[in-house]
Amino acid sequence: MTSILVPLLALVAAVWYGAFASAAYPAEAALPWIARREGLYLTGLASFALMSLAMLLAVRPAWLEKPLGGMDRIYRLHKWTGILAIGLGAAHWLVELSGDIIKAFIGKAGRLPKPQHDALYAQLRELAEDMGEWALYAALAILVLTLWKRFPYHWWRHVHRAMPALYLMLAFHAALLVPSAYWTQPAGALLALCLAVGVPAAFVSLAGRIGRRRRVSGTVTAVNRSGDVAEIDCRLDAPFAHRPGQFAFVTFDPKEGAHPFTIASAARDDDTVRFCVKALGDHTRRLGQTLVVGQPVRVEGPYGRFQLDRRDPQRRQVWVAGGIGVTPFLAWLEALQARPEAAAPADLHYCTRDAAADAFVGRLEALCAGLPAIRLRVHDARRGELLDAGMLGLADGGKPKAEVWYCGPQGLAEVLRGGLARLGGGARFHQEAFEMR
Repeated sequence: MTSILVPLLALVAAVWYGAFASAAYPAEAALPWIARREGLYLTGLASFALMSLAMLLAVRPAWLEKPLGGMDRIYRLHKWTGILAIGLGAAHWLVELSGDIIKAFIGKAGRLPKPQHDALYAQLRELAEDMGEWALYAALAILVLTLWKRFPYHWWRHVHRAMPALYLMLAFHAALLVPSAYWTQPAGALLALCLAVGVPAAFVSLAGRIGRRRRVSGTVTAVNRSGDVAEIDCRLDAPFAHRPGQFAFVTFDPKEGAHPFTIASAARDDDTVRFCVKALGDHTRRLGQTLVVGQPVRVEGPYGRFQLDRRDPQRRQVWVAGGIGVTPFLAWLEALQARPEAAAPADLHYCTRDAAADAFVGRLEALCAGLPAIRLRVHDARRGELLDAGMLGLADGGKPKAEVWYCGPQGLAEVLRGGLARLGGGARFHQEAFEMR
């Protein structure tokens, strides 16, 4: 994430400095007033550049999955880019308010003259100032709701839909209030690029066209419930060429909208896919209770880079699943059934709260029975069998170096990452980091 945001902010700082270095301020201009104006330009340009990047990422650009590491990381980058953009927008607003503080200390002496424009353009600039302020207030409110995890997702989703409209207001603000000299400098080229990227993305979002080309309709053909997990089979109306381990945005209820679920099955000739949904929130809890056979479904995707065919054949394979995080591995194991002799050796660790009541244990044992190269180990928390990094057998000096594929709770991921770092051995750690908000 920092490999994207740090260079972008450095670029913004560079083009801003170039514009500042070429600016001609009057000799009588006071330094505090110059600092205020340049602070406005820097924070405004940085905030808008980040907001434009967030707008691009919001439309789920599949072509960025490979360079950015998957749609899960695209969403994480979108989230933190938006937070940083709104934070800089707030700083931009505070710099604007600093005029009164400067006047209290040095008065109006050395104050910079306001640019002169014709009446129509002056009115448009005044409107742009107001729109920028209103949009910032609304964006700050949405940010608070985003960070407040107890705010219901289905309400937040509707509130968040306002962001493309707010972005267009900020685009109008930026285009009208940017210094005219910028348009002949690199700063203007950067601003034009941001507008060219962000404005079309905002209209795509407002029109409800995100992911439309990757959508497939279908029907629920089977629903099997076991405890707090619903296993849902869907027959799709068109081929859905996913790779084992990928996920899709699934809409069972248009009012609730799309939610990401890992595809728990390999590609099949009859165009059916399986999703395993655990009751982790209001939507998934209702889904397990109300979903019925024959119900329409819409699937968008596939997305993600947690793929079986991305394994490094030169590294020892260690797969770790926690709870519902077993779903990508179910797809991996099902895909390997076609050619069990070609399956490379791998250690599969499955962590569960209660193995005796866990339906996935039997499924894993059946799938691994036909794959001699896959060694399954179940860790039953009820019996005190808690997994740690030392149990993976990857201490420093082990050959060949390992590759750990992990899907499960974040807490366990942090425990394993920390343990592997202390053990050494140079193991690679792959983890999906998907989060909707």
